[in-house]
Amino acid sequence: MLKPSPKGEGIKIPEGDFKNKRSFIPYNKNLTKKARENRKNPTVAEKKIWYRVLRDKEFGNYKFIRQKPLDNFIVDFYCSELLLVVEIDGDSHVEQIDYDILRTKKLNSYGIEVMRYTNLEVINNIEGVYDDLKRRIEKRRVCKYPPLAPLIRGELQSSFLGRSSNL
Repeated sequence: MLKPSPKGEGIKIPEGDFKNKRSFIPYNKNLTKKARENRKNPTVAEKKIWYRVLRDKEFGNYKFIRQKPLDNFIVDFYCSELLLVVEIDGDSHVEQIDYDILRTKKLNSYGIEVMRYTNLEVINNIEGVYDDLKRRIEKRRVCKYPPLAPLIRGELQSSFLGRSSNL
């Protein structure tokens, strides 16, 4: 059974039951301003994955949000339908491995899966990132969701689908 948190700010989702009971995930309201600033100043890799893969429901009609506060963290990209976070790790993440592990465990406790890609993977191999993300989302999806339909604009669509783009 779901119970409100002590402050009434959210509901804890029991582990393993997240697919059937979607709920509000608490967040630190003090992070909203910082998230807004982050959205205005994305890294090169964040721009590339956003504009080429994730924005405007281009990826299988799943809506991703940039720089979303969740709990006490700001995640790079979040899809509430799939309870999925996509993180793009730059050089600074090498120095904060313990923090990233803690953060991932906390997000996992809400039933959120965290997928990580490096800046170099996104910048140099966006097609490979797309293929991996697609494969992992297919595994993640609950049967009630429609089949994943690649809807990438421009030259990426042709390379992902192996045919010419009709868009």
